[in-house]
Amino acid sequence: MIEIAISRRLRNGAQAFSLDVELASDARRIVLFGPSGSGKTQTLQAIAGLARPDAGRIVVDGLTLFDSERDICLRAQERGVAYLQQDYGLFPHLTVAQNIEFGLRRGWLNPRRGTLSDEAIYWVRAFELDALLGSYPQEISGGQKQRVALARALALKPRLLLLDEPLSALDAALRVKMRQEIAALQSRLDIPIVLITHDPEDAICLADQVFCIQDGRIVKACHPRELTALQSSTPSMTLDALKIA
Repeated sequence: MIEIAISRRLRNGAQAFSLDVELASDARRIVLFGPSGSGKTQTLQAIAGLARPDAGRIVVDGLTLFDSERDICLRAQERGVAYLQQDYGLFPHLTVAQNIEFGLRRGWLNPRRGTLSDEAIYWVRAFELDALLGSYPQEISGGQKQRVALARALALKPRLLLLDEPLSALDAALRVKMRQEIAALQSRLDIPIVLITHDPEDAICLADQVFCIQDGRIVKACHPRELTALQSSTPSMTLDALKIA
């Protein structure tokens, strides 16, 4: 069960933005669907502990991550949340193996080359990364980078996985392939996943429940089938179309 009720005021010069997100779901695959600038990434950052809301609460499977009234705000490292950023966040000076092992090491030293823990090995094999372990991020494809980033995140055994527009940087053909791979991954994982996207196809294929967000607020909660029906009747689907129901 994920419960979010947060507010945050952001200002950039003369521009102001208000984030007021409220949702509750026991779905294991949740998608926040909305256009750029709607507050999707700010919501994920609040869950991950990378941005502190002004007020509200965030609870994941009974664990309170944030509660302004009770003065609870767990550090990002204490939340057990894996956050896959849009650019994947791989370290360019580390090999694929070192990137995957990085989060499992304590202290400031980078992982040594040629050593992998059992947790890392499991996901290396799951994502078929064996042949890439000695490569650097700039030497591998976008789809391979995504698999490396997922392996690194999942090796930590998180209680929640956050995916920030995981397919936006991929070309159309690879996007379809990776959408299928993420759907297969979701079926294997026994942890909830919150994914954000502006693409209705991502939401349709990857969600058990969709929350449509616009201008910092949830404007509709729906089943992916509703997006399918709307998309077939409205090819250039927007959130305005979703407000009808």
